[in-house]
Amino acid sequence: MNTTKNYKLVQTKQLREETNVIAFSRASPSPYKDLDFPLNAYAHAILLQEGKVDYLHYGLFQHDKTDLPAAQQFSTELIISRLPPPVCRILEVGIGLGTTFSLLSRLGYDVQGITPDAQQIVHIQKYLGDQIPVTCQHLEDFSADAESFDVMLFQESAQYIEPLIIFNKAVDFLPMAGHLLIIDEFALKRVETSEEGLHLFDDMIKQANRFGFELVEQLDLSEMALPTLDYLLCMTAIHRQRLIYDLHLSEAQLAQLDESNRAYQKKYTSGQFGYGLLHFRKKTHPKWRLRLLEKNQVPEMRTLFEKTFNHAMSPATWEWKYGPATSREIGIWRDHQLVAHYGGIGRDILLFGQPQTAVQIGDVMVDASERGILIRKGPFYLMASTFLERFIGFGKPYLIGFGFPNERAMKVAERLGLYAEVGRMTEFSWQPLPKLPKWRTRLRPIENSDDDWAANAVNECWLQMANDLQAAIVGIRDWRYLQHRYLNHPNQQYQVVVVKNRFGEQLHGVLVIRHDVDGFEIVDIIAPLAEIPLLVTHARRLAGIAGGERITCRITENFAVHFAATGGVQQSSNIRIPANAWSDGPKPDTLRNCWWLMSGDMDFR
Repeated sequence: MNTTKNYKLVQTKQLREETNVIAFSRASPSPYKDLDFPLNAYAHAILLQEGKVDYLHYGLFQHDKTDLPAAQQFSTELIISRLPPPVCRILEVGIGLGTTFSLLSRLGYDVQGITPDAQQIVHIQKYLGDQIPVTCQHLEDFSADAESFDVMLFQESAQYIEPLIIFNKAVDFLPMAGHLLIIDEFALKRVETSEEGLHLFDDMIKQANRFGFELVEQLDLSEMALPTLDYLLCMTAIHRQRLIYDLHLSEAQLAQLDESNRAYQKKYTSGQFGYGLLHFRKKTHPKWRLRLLEKNQVPEMRTLFEKTFNHAMSPATWEWKYGPATSREIGIWRDHQLVAHYGGIGRDILLFGQPQTAVQIGDVMVDASERGILIRKGPFYLMASTFLERFIGFGKPYLIGFGFPNERAMKVAERLGLYAEVGRMTEFSWQPLPKLPKWRTRLRPIENSDDDWAANAVNECWLQMANDLQAAIVGIRDWRYLQHRYLNHPNQQYQVVVVKNRFGEQLHGVLVIRHDVDGFEIVDIIAPLAEIPLLVTHARRLAGIAGGERITCRITENFAVHFAATGGVQQSSNIRIPANAWSDGPKPDTLRNCWWLMSGDMDFR
């Protein structure tokens, strides 16, 4: 460590000793009772044990030392030792109890602090004064002039913030050679199928690079941070009754907190979770800016859509596709103009009989002026790789992804290592049949989304279909899905019918048919697989009644055998089905030739 850093550490230790701390008095209520749980529990437990509280973040324990306040202070000193000397301008994002903020100010730094926690602001102003430059804001809502700060500092706050917001704000707020410092918990690897909140360490480095930041230093501090969890478990056990009494907590709350900390211990010791420091420096200004699409940017997306596909997307259609909270969109801007878009529509699925989440990639667009740049670091690569890292795979919102890219896009994605092919679509066509009735069965139309009989019928058919597809991957086709996908479509009208016995209530399945200027098509079937020939026969009859020349159906090749028995003409298709090959998740080989997909899964007309 150089002389400047040694001097700063000595100063820091002196200032810490001079800083006013809160002495614990058994006659006084906890000063932390109004903080959000579990921060109030952590703060009060430390107060009861140590008599004072400076920080709420992890400590970094050296060798066999067991003093949490000293370990926490060492963590702060580690960050301060990486800062340029005063005077420099620092934006501290997430200020905790204000101790680091106070130390930096006293060391001569020009510090601005933000936190979204109003109670933390109240606490800080009570002990540091109400004139300090600290505001109650989320980072995404904070605005400042370009290059307003020399350093952006995140001390255990980055895990709560979308990385694209962190890096975009850093590009805006930092000058060239400005510093971005993050010390926090991270995921070190993904092995869970359930969603995890921590950002993946390696992905943060990749994404920082896409925004023009170079990595100055990375430190794995996991072993030093792990004893903090032992300390917290010990303190909540020792002071359990005081925590319950003083903070009006329940035994169940503390039991849940202990369970969470023990789970984190296991993930630390297995190498799944860890604690680290990332130090970036702004090296270049990015040509393109990656952002999550916000609601107020939807008109830009729709303009790009019309320019790309030569037809308009109505506001209602956008809301129907991307309005639900399960959907995600990434955009790329150049000179404040949206030039690329990558959308993901959430889908509940059964993966080999088990409920999971998937995402259908759609509306992938690159403006013609940028379209020739399909190389690594081009718009398509930037948004596709970032989307896969952020949202698809183990520990992400969606376990797997799928889509229906055109041939050119699929080849580019394969070459870049983003996608791997796991299936293909095939098409069947049939001649219509005369409208003569099938005497043993009849059709009951579903015309509105408030039909209780239809809801029960669809769900019963879906359960039988799901039972047949336990060795496959299939999007859930229950009544809720059918309502949203077909009955409540903002523009397209579908013919939805239940095939049942003419006498009695036995159900055979549900047919969804689209007929317009493009022809007649079976877009979906909800039925036991053995009933497919009967449903196709009824679809051909409906086409004959409507005067159609032919009726078609698209299905994944691996399920073509169930349609080949109906006497139709099969035609190969160049529509390929991709899987995520970029981020950690189920291997493409395990998904190959397993999807049940039809036109209703791929075509949102």
